[in-house]
Amino acid sequence: MRILVVNVNTTASITESIGEQAAGAASPGTEIVPLTPIFGAESVEGNYESYLAAIAVMETVKVYPGPFDAIIQAGYGEHGREGLQELFDVPVVDITEAAASTAQFLGRTYSVVTSLDRTVPLIEERLHVAGLSARCASVRASGMPVLDLERDPQAAVDAIAEEAARAVRDDRAEVICLGCGGMSGLTERVVERTGVPVVDGVTAAVTIAESLVRLGLTTSKVRTYAPPRPKAMTNWPPPVR
Repeated sequence: MRILVVNVNTTASITESIGEQAAGAASPGTEIVPLTPIFGAESVEGNYESYLAAIAVMETVKVYPGPFDAIIQAGYGEHGREGLQELFDVPVVDITEAAASTAQFLGRTYSVVTSLDRTVPLIEERLHVAGLSARCASVRASGMPVLDLERDPQAAVDAIAEEAARAVRDDRAEVICLGCGGMSGLTERVVERTGVPVVDGVTAAVTIAESLVRLGLTTSKVRTYAPPRPKAMTNWPPPVR
């Protein structure tokens, strides 16, 4: 089984970290292929960058040369999952939805701890579209930009763990979801601080993707995710430099 794990930003070190987290969760015989978009922003923290990332992720997967069995979109609250489902028959798993759906097996309510406050509405909207918002106690921001997760990891861990503790104490959350692909690997430290289950979206997505492939399931093509209709595309795709 081969699973493509596509980072939504162009920072290669984050792709590497996400790939390592995914590989650690994969079963024997599952090959994890981490991909960095061929264009886009170094970090995705807003609507413009998210829409750009959606196109970049789709175009990156389209030119991948080998066969694959599933796709993981490794960006929290990002656009584009539906487009990938139109383009490909294989299961497509978004880490936002993977984390939230997994959390609902573990407690009555869950909270998401993400990076900047400006990304909170994007995550709330993605959870609503996916039908996963009813049991979401809160979406909280740690105040740490995505790239600071690497630049100052200790400060990032402290900020994320503090916000997670507040979600448990003040919002009555029973499970915490780490709301950024770049937070992969922080699970144990947040568990130590909060005492509740903590779900990493990348890990959850790998497990879900593997299960869908083993069940022989594919994306439905009868209506919503039918392939794009053939038509002329003006100046598309743009030249890759």
